Parts: sequence; C-alpha cells; structure tokens
Amino acid sequence: MARPHSIDPRAFNDPRNHYPTDEEFYASDRPVQHEIPEDRPRGGAHDPFRHPWSWGMIALVVFAGLIVLMGIALFP
Repeated sequence: MARPHSIDPRAFNDPRNHYPTDEEFYASDRPVQHEIPEDRPRGGAHDPFRHPWSWGMIALVVFAGLIVLMGIALFP
C-alpha cells in the first residue's frame, strides 16, 4: 500500500470519478450576459452646495475651540 489516499487504479475508467474543471463547473450556471450594469455609477457629479461637514460637527469644533480659549484666558 504505497499511498493510502490515492484512487484505486481499477476505478480510473469509472465515469463517476471524472470531475469537471473549475471553469466548466462554474460556467454551468452562469448566465450568458454575466456582467451586470451598475445601478449606482461611481464618480458622478457632486452637489456643489452640500457642505462636507454637518452643522452639529461645526458646532462641536467651535465649542471645543471656545473651551480651549476660555481655559487659556481664565487660567494663564
């Protein structure tokens, strides 16, 4: 018994031991047109009036700046 996991040589001609290649296996259920068009194309025009920050984020940054300035002014 040279290799315990090898196929029995008597079973080489058995059609149950012939498997499709990866390309054949995965092509069997692939549609003819296998590329789907994008429903949301990338890189489109952006809204020039939309600001990248929200008003809440702007208020938070201004508040943090005021806290730092008040700390410097009150505790020199």
